[in-house]
Amino acid sequence: MTRVLAAARLQLAHPLVVLGVPWLVVTTSFLINLAIWGMADVAEKSGNTTNTGGLASLYITVIVVFSQAMTQMFPLAMGLSLSRRTYYLGTAAAALVQSLGFGLGLTVLEAVEDATNGWGVGLHFWAGGGLDVGNPLLQLVVFTLPMIAACSIGLGIGVVFKRWGAAGIYGLSIGVLLTAGVLAILVTWRNAWGDLWAWLTDRSVESLTITLPLVLAVAVAGLAYLGLRRTVP
Repeated sequence: MTRVLAAARLQLAHPLVVLGVPWLVVTTSFLINLAIWGMADVAEKSGNTTNTGGLASLYITVIVVFSQAMTQMFPLAMGLSLSRRTYYLGTAAAALVQSLGFGLGLTVLEAVEDATNGWGVGLHFWAGGGLDVGNPLLQLVVFTLPMIAACSIGLGIGVVFKRWGAAGIYGLSIGVLLTAGVLAILVTWRNAWGDLWAWLTDRSVESLTITLPLVLAVAVAGLAYLGLRRTVP
């Protein structure tokens, strides 16, 4: 357990990068959107409060940060005689704690956003697109589980790069693109876009932000661990 905690603390070797950069990116996005909404009266012109997809920048940056946990910190961990299993468990623990902390921060920001009617300009940045579920505890879960999924995706991408290099990343990208393309072709062939959209809109916010991210996080985390077992520093 001590060595697992040591592996977890490795992720804080550069706290400004691991913790600061994601919030710097999303805060910049927030300030830009706030200025636009304030100067252009976007909410008033649209007839209601509006939202933006800028929050996604936080999750995307977390993916990048945790991919670097494998590409940069993994060799250091091996140099410190940590086993692959120990490093993986420590990194996973750090991801869980960080995701919970980020989720808590987002929940607080969402509460302030609601209390100020979208920061006074009708901007729903931190809980846009129907993410406001009206329950603080459930709101925390809604923010946290997708963050855990983002961490898992980042670790998975990092493992692919460490084991197969750039060729692995290209292969992964092509595989994802082909899969999406085949699915799009299949849905078009079946004239099922309307049915697919209806199915998505019938899903609750909870199912889309809790169930799906949880399944994705578990699946990717498992595959990442299997890949890491044969990865060299």
